[in-house]
Amino acid sequence: MRKLSILLTLLLFAAILLLAGCSGEEALSFGSGDIEITDRFFILQIEEIHLNVEEYLGRTIRYEGMFRSIHWAPTDRYYHYVFRYTDSCCGTGDAIGFEVYFEGDNNMPPVAEDDWVAVAGVLDRYEEDGVSHLRLIVTSITALEERGEEFVSLLDSGKEIL
Repeated sequence: MRKLSILLTLLLFAAILLLAGCSGEEALSFGSGDIEITDRFFILQIEEIHLNVEEYLGRTIRYEGMFRSIHWAPTDRYYHYVFRYTDSCCGTGDAIGFEVYFEGDNNMPPVAEDDWVAVAGVLDRYEEDGVSHLRLIVTSITALEERGEEFVSLLDSGKEIL
């Protein structure tokens, strides 16, 4: 099992290197400017940010996705997310994106549930109940008429090169 895990990790790393050079889209801006998360590299870019969070805290991140809110009874607080669906290791489907936070107005969003939105915000880390979380402090969010790719997959990233 450990060998399989190592093999899958090496294959994923090789795919990242291969895909990063095969597109007109820049996979991720490692400079000091804003980060634009693209459709083709959505999962890889989100994972890169989570794995190397210190490099990205305080930077503006822009992307599109579905907007959703949940009420968490233990904190009596609403949490908002902009995300896309993805496949998981168990085939049950997951969501990938960031929590988004609206300063003022009781953290209430100016968009509706399930809207397809373009969001920009500054990456922030906060602690709640002893657990560290990432979120975007929203600087702009706009509901869009045309929906993008609701489902993203690592396998889709390599279609053009296979």
